[in-house]
Amino acid sequence: MYQRSENSLMSILQVRRPQDVPPTRPDSPVAPTDATPSATPESTRHGLAEDLLGLITGTFIASLGLYLLHSSGTVTGGTAGLSLLLSYAVGAPFGVVFLIVNAPFFALAAWKKGWNFTLRTIVCALAVSALTSLHPLALGEIHLNPVYGALAGNLLSGVGLLILFRHKASLGGFNILALLIQERIGWRAGYVLMVADILVILGALTVVPWNLVLLSAAGAIVLNIILAFNHRPGRYTGM
Repeated sequence: MYQRSENSLMSILQVRRPQDVPPTRPDSPVAPTDATPSATPESTRHGLAEDLLGLITGTFIASLGLYLLHSSGTVTGGTAGLSLLLSYAVGAPFGVVFLIVNAPFFALAAWKKGWNFTLRTIVCALAVSALTSLHPLALGEIHLNPVYGALAGNLLSGVGLLILFRHKASLGGFNILALLIQERIGWRAGYVLMVADILVILGALTVVPWNLVLLSAAGAIVLNIILAFNHRPGRYTGM
């Protein structure tokens, strides 16, 4: 009798070994841990209202930066800088030149990035073209210190581009190439744009005085640092 009671007590107190624990079913709920993501990719996607507000904000900020650059007589890199140079050289409105220069890149975007990205980019380019004509009407013709114009203009343009990138859009041109290279090769878009910008700014020596070209180069570095430090592959998931 005593032996049977002792065996029953030992069976109750016996610790179950790990191999005795039945495996958890795949469909069983898992308790949240630090390693468990708190949100799925679907829950972090931008909604329609968020995308619309982001595109409006990005185009407005970028266009204001381009207006400051134009008002100070400086330039930037990319097709925006190329368009500024051509507008200085031939006296045509920046908005018109900007659309003409970007037209071939829209076709590249449709081929490589799809129509969703391309249509957003075309709309943003049209908005920037219109806003750069609106700013002089609202603010008047202003004459800025070139140092302020080059740095502030490029800073605003960089922030505007960053917002557009994060809402699956761009302003066309070299931005499309930079995004494609970042996605296919892994090179940061900011560094790719910096190389293209250097080439454009060197070409500015044929139109703009050398001191303004140096200021423009400093401003373009500011723009690309903003993109390189804030638009890294895989860092931002709210797309």
